[in-house]
Amino acid sequence: MTEPQFFTSSYSDNGGNCVEVAANLAITDGIIPVRDSKNPTGPALALPASAFAAFVAGVKRGEFRVG
Repeated sequence: MTEPQFFTSSYSDNGGNCVEVAANLAITDGIIPVRDSKNPTGPALALPASAFAAFVAGVKRGEFRVG
């Protein structure tokens, strides 16, 4: 079994309040694990790769702006 290789976005610069993703499992397992960067030994949410891709596309389109 391949271990997830978590990373944060290069755009993350908010004092540690971000999420980490492990894109290395997208092709082999069809999932993108997501976890809280402040709790790296805690649980990870395993999202279907297609759902994560749709979320990222929505973010890029500006669909999730706050304020």
